[in-house]
Amino acid sequence: MQQNIIVSGVGGQGILSIAAVIDLAALHCGLTIHQTEVHGMSQRGGAVQSHLRISDAEIHSGLITEGTADIILSVEPLEALRYLHFLSPGGRIVTATETVVNMAGYPPFELIEAELLRTGSPVLVDAAALAREAGSTKTSNMVMLGATAPFLAIDQEHLESGIMELFGPKGEKIVAMNIDAFRKGLAFSQQSIQQTVL
Repeated sequence: MQQNIIVSGVGGQGILSIAAVIDLAALHCGLTIHQTEVHGMSQRGGAVQSHLRISDAEIHSGLITEGTADIILSVEPLEALRYLHFLSPGGRIVTATETVVNMAGYPPFELIEAELLRTGSPVLVDAAALAREAGSTKTSNMVMLGATAPFLAIDQEHLESGIMELFGPKGEKIVAMNIDAFRKGLAFSQQSIQQTVL
C-alpha cells in the first residue's frame, strides 16, 4: 500500500497541523511516512504545501511527482488548482470553498469551481461554516481533515488519536472542539459521496 497526499493552503490555515495529525496517525498504524514541507511566503497569506507519502514499505523519496498524487487536500480552493498537475488520473480533490484573496487578479470562485469540477468528483466543503458549528473557525483545518478521512489509508480512530495527541497540551476543550470539527467534516464528506453514488 502506498498513498501520496498533497496538503495545501495559505499561511495561517493550519496546513502543518493537518500534516502532523496524519503523521501521528500513520505511525500509530505502523506505517512508514515521509513528509516534505515546502513553504511559500513566511507571512500569513503566502502559499504553503506539504507532501505526505504513506506506505507499508520503505519510502525512498519524500517528493511526490507530477501525476501521482492520490489526494490533494486543500484549505483554499485556488491552492487546490495550483497543484492540479500533481493529481493522478484516479486521484481525489478535497478542498474548502472559502477563498483567501491574497493577490491581484484573484479569479471569481465560479471559475475556480468549474476547473475543480472538471477533475470528476471533488469534495467541496464550506469548512468555515462547519468550523463555526464546532465552536471556532480556527478548526477549519480539522474539518478538512475529516472531509478527507474517507479517502485516507488510515482509519478514523487513529486520526482522532492523532488529533488528541497533537492538541492534548492545549487542554480538553480544544481537543473536543477539534474532534467535533473533524467529525463534522467526515459526516459532510460521507454524505457527499453517497449523493455522488446516487
